[in-house]
Amino acid sequence: MTGPASGPRRDERGLTVSVFVLLVLAALVAVAGLVVDGGQKVTAASQAEAAADGAARAAGNAAATQRLAGRDGAGAGVLAAKAYLAGQPGVTGSVSLSGGVVRVSTAATEPTVFLSAIGIVEVTGTGAATASIVPTGKER
Repeated sequence: MTGPASGPRRDERGLTVSVFVLLVLAALVAVAGLVVDGGQKVTAASQAEAAADGAARAAGNAAATQRLAGRDGAGAGVLAAKAYLAGQPGVTGSVSLSGGVVRVSTAATEPTVFLSAIGIVEVTGTGAATASIVPTGKER
């Protein structure tokens, strides 16, 4: 019964469905964001790892070449690793030498797509590799 005291009755059946659709849509956008930005994280880690591997390989090659020429290869190995890293865009890193082992640590960043909406503007991936400066020839 609709009278002046009770007012007109409203149909509220569609409100529940609208709230549900909004929640599902928000969840789908969040999952898509995690997938896309998770891919950015994997890309950054892959780039950093490849750069670390390449720098360690360059260190080993340079050191071996110097050792074959009869010179100490450790310094040449470190310089070669640093030069390799300097040529890698978007990758930062460090090179150290300890006990005949060259250690390379790297980091790369990639911009986010969805996470930037909540203030996370980039993701970082890291990499690491080592190269042993092995004596060659008569010294083995």
